[in-house]
Amino acid sequence: MKLLIESIVTPLVDHPEDIVVEKREEAKKIVYHLTVNDEDVGKVIGKNGRIAKAIRTIVYSSKPETNKRVYLDIM
Repeated sequence: MKLLIESIVTPLVDHPEDIVVEKREEAKKIVYHLTVNDEDVGKVIGKNGRIAKAIRTIVYSSKPETNKRVYLDIM
């Protein structure tokens, strides 16, 4: 899942070396925290959050390795 998020976000940003995806696993959910360079935040979120919604849709629809729900936080 981490590689999926990185492969989606990398072409969108100007500073791909600053992409950090951290995974936090809880009892019933898995949360991925995506951090990018401050200059690239707008590019990842997009106008009215459209790009962020599209990224989340892809991540949520992919089959997780367990039955836990998957969440993506963009920071």
